[in-house]
Amino acid sequence: MNNIPFNKPFIIDKELEYITGAINKGVLRGDGFYTQKCNEFLQQKLDCKKVLLAHSCTAALEMCAILADVRPGDEIIMPSFTFVSTANAFVLRGGVPVFVDINKDTKNIDETLIEKAITKKTKAVCVVHYAGVACEMEKIKNICDEHGLILIEDAAQALGSFYKDKPLGTVGDLGAFSFHETKNIISGEGGAIVINNEAFIERAEIIREKGTNRSKFFRGEVDKYTWVDIGSSFLPSDMVAAFLYSQLEHMDKINKKRLQIWNQYDDFLKSYDGAIRRPYIPDYCQHNAHMYYILFKNLGVRTSFINYMKQNGINPVFHYIPLHSSPAGLKYSKTPFGMSNTNLIADTLVRLPMFYELSDDNMNYLLETIQNFMELL
Repeated sequence: MNNIPFNKPFIIDKELEYITGAINKGVLRGDGFYTQKCNEFLQQKLDCKKVLLAHSCTAALEMCAILADVRPGDEIIMPSFTFVSTANAFVLRGGVPVFVDINKDTKNIDETLIEKAITKKTKAVCVVHYAGVACEMEKIKNICDEHGLILIEDAAQALGSFYKDKPLGTVGDLGAFSFHETKNIISGEGGAIVINNEAFIERAEIIREKGTNRSKFFRGEVDKYTWVDIGSSFLPSDMVAAFLYSQLEHMDKINKKRLQIWNQYDDFLKSYDGAIRRPYIPDYCQHNAHMYYILFKNLGVRTSFINYMKQNGINPVFHYIPLHSSPAGLKYSKTPFGMSNTNLIADTLVRLPMFYELSDDNMNYLLETIQNFMELL
C-alpha cells in the first residue's frame, strides 16, 4: 500500500553546503552571513522597506504586537479561522482579539464586518491570507486608514502570492511570514517580519535583539550597545538561515511545481462539483498554491472521507478548531457577531497532501482513491 503523508520536508539544492559554509564562517548566532543574505533576498523580492528574519512566524507576529504598541485592553480585529499564534501574539501584550466571521468563498476575514467591530478600544486589524489567497486588501486598508488603525498581515501561508500587483505581506504596515516545514519555502522552523512603515524599522531591530541597540553597534553607529527597550531573542540561528537561503534561491521553481499539483487536483475535482466545493481564487489574487482543500456537505461526510483515505495510506488533515470557541478564546477574546461561516467551514474543510516531491505515481493513486470514495456517496 502507498503511504502518502500530508507533508514532506525536502532539500532542493545547496542547503547542506550552505549549512557547512555557515559553520566554516565561525558565526552560528543570529544575524550571521546567511541571515543577512535572506533579509536582502526577501527585501528585493518583495520590494519592501525592511525584512528581518525571525525564528518563527509566531515570533514575527509577537514583534508586530510590540511595534503596534498593543497594551492591556486594546482590541485587535481578526478572523477566528486561523492558527493560535495570530491571536496569542496580541494576548501576550494584554490585547483582546475581536473575532469576526470569514467569507465563505475565500475563507478570509469578511471585510464587510470589520467596520462594525471597531470600537474606541480598537488598535489594529490583523488579516490572515488563508491558503495564500489574498484578503480584499484595498477595502481593508481604506478602513484602517479612515479609523487610524494599524494593518497587520499574517501572511504565514502567502509568500509568493499577490494582491493585484502587490506581494502579500507588503500591503499593510507590518507583515509576517512562516518557513515552517509545512509551508512552501521551508527551514524547519523559521519566519520573517516585513516592515512597510518606515516608522517601525529602528524599533523592530531593537526588539528583535532583546531590546538592545546591538544592530547599531555592529554597523558602527554606536561605540557600545545597551538595553534600551523591551524585546526578546527573536533571531534564528545562521544554520537555519543557511538552509532557508537555498530554498529562497529556488522560490519560483518551488511555487511553480506546487501550482502544477494544485491544478491537477482542481482539474480532476471539477467533475464532483455539487458533492464538494473547491477553492475559490478571486480575480484580484495570484496565489502560491500553498494548499489544496475541499469542502464536504457536513462533518459526517468529511470524517468518512478522512478515515477512508487513511485506510488507503493517504493522510489528509482538517483544521482549524475556531479560536472563538476554544478555551483560551473564550477567556481572552470577544466575538461580537455570529460565526456561521467559520463554524461550517471548520466542520467541512479538509486539506489534501501537498508537497514539492509529490510524485506522479502518488498523485495518480491519490486521485484514484478520491474517485473511489466519491463513488461510494
